[in-house]
Amino acid sequence: MSTLLGLNKKDIGTNTPLMYSKIRTILETAFYRNNVINVGTLKEAYNLAKNSPGTVVTDLPIYKTEEIGLEEDSKVLIFNDGDRTGRTAAARKILGDRGVDENEYAGKLREAVFSSRKKKMYRASVCVGLHEDFMVRAHLLIPEGYENVLYSWMLNFQDFNDEIKVKYDNSETIEEGDIFVYSDPDWSHEDHPVGLTFFDSDHNCAALLGMRYFGEHKKGTLTLAWTIATRCGYTPCHGGQKRYNLPNGDKFVAGVFGLSGSGKSTITHAKHKEKYDVTVLHDDAFIISNDDGSSISMEPSYFDKTQDYPTDSPDNKYLLTMQNCAATMDDQGKIVPVTEDIRNGNGRAIKSKYWSPNRAYKFEKKCDAIFWLMKDESMPPVMKVNSSTLAATLGATLATKRSSAEHLLKGVDSNKLVIEPYANPFRTYPLCNDYKKFKSLFKEREIECYILNTGFFLHRKITPEITLGIIESIIEKKGGFKKFGPVDNIEYMEIEGYNPNFDDVNYINLVQSRIQTRLDFIGELREFNRLPYEASESLYKILEKLESIKNEI
Repeated sequence: MSTLLGLNKKDIGTNTPLMYSKIRTILETAFYRNNVINVGTLKEAYNLAKNSPGTVVTDLPIYKTEEIGLEEDSKVLIFNDGDRTGRTAAARKILGDRGVDENEYAGKLREAVFSSRKKKMYRASVCVGLHEDFMVRAHLLIPEGYENVLYSWMLNFQDFNDEIKVKYDNSETIEEGDIFVYSDPDWSHEDHPVGLTFFDSDHNCAALLGMRYFGEHKKGTLTLAWTIATRCGYTPCHGGQKRYNLPNGDKFVAGVFGLSGSGKSTITHAKHKEKYDVTVLHDDAFIISNDDGSSISMEPSYFDKTQDYPTDSPDNKYLLTMQNCAATMDDQGKIVPVTEDIRNGNGRAIKSKYWSPNRAYKFEKKCDAIFWLMKDESMPPVMKVNSSTLAATLGATLATKRSSAEHLLKGVDSNKLVIEPYANPFRTYPLCNDYKKFKSLFKEREIECYILNTGFFLHRKITPEITLGIIESIIEKKGGFKKFGPVDNIEYMEIEGYNPNFDDVNYINLVQSRIQTRLDFIGELREFNRLPYEASESLYKILEKLESIKNEI
């Protein structure tokens, strides 16, 4: 699967609306100006980033430089932003959403592009999607001074090396235009004090204005690629997926969905004390085919927190670049990173594909189970959901806590329980699309659904060891489940010290309040994201069952 660029003259114009909308033409045109320099290889990007003002060139060597496409003496680079070190959800505007006027934003984008005409700008291209069944081409344009963002972007996705060019050229072309992402981190506007990330996802383009943080560029590009995937019969997944290759020859494919800090990466990369032979698809971005349940990775590299890996950790062998991390000199006089979040929260790094010793870019075997990762004190460590409607609904009302990966506006409580549908805050199309796709995976593809609480059950912490033990019990089919009190279609696994007590009115009230929070969320969804009534109905039934047992106490 490949996207379109370079049409016959007879096809150029409004007769090919997917390629020639108002917003797309404004942004794409900027890529062809005479102040733009094309960066064609990772070696070029590395040298630009290395020499960019403010870059820290560490003494950490990059592992397997030749295989990655770099010179042998390449080192890990650190580049730091200012006050903001996370994504800014409040800056996002989506064409098609209520109150977003195309003409207003087209004018702002024309001015933004005009104001950058005297800047030297760099352009690069990558492939998003790592199998011939799904490969889309993306282009980034960014000003001089942000070469490190460009370099990390090329490392995060797949550069067009000779092998990828052959795969891409031989894949089937689809009626979708290439992705274009225009970025100017120095832009400012009185209407947008925290910046602007503007998406025209119908036409595969975006403008990232006033945004220095690399994560905006990574997730902005993924947002558009995921949107293309939805139109091509796939379910977008902000999560991790791994395959357990069991001793008896069976295979178990598990997908875990959660926001940063939920344990998504920990679960994906867990080696289970070498108990299993494990193959990793990815820990952050993949897609599942609604036709056959197979899965494709979107990225070769990993964008991971540094906080969990001390400076002397062997995992740092796979570092490529680092963002918002301090540096210091060690006892050998070498410049090395300070990986803990001392300078600021959310220190990040790009790690190479070699971090996972066993890696695949496509799982032909269908996904066996989807795990929603939540942080909700009312939930025991694991629950199994036996209704496709309820499974999709609970995914659409996935409850968690905010992490340092997001820049929150003043006054926002980071400890408050929040709901992020399918752990994917990057959606630019109606939420109902994801609801229908996940419901189809549960019903038509017969994928099992589990909820893993990776926070606290009541006041007791659920440790990673407990969570990983639960997963082992499930894949080995050793975990016995019992009905979750009076609630139909939900079961839980008995674990000493973590079992719900339905003789306790206070506990029932807590569960009811959390279900009501989800109902309130669904009820407050704007028309663009409205869910079918069956979603609310599935939660109302839980409330009714809980109320009936409470009346009997």
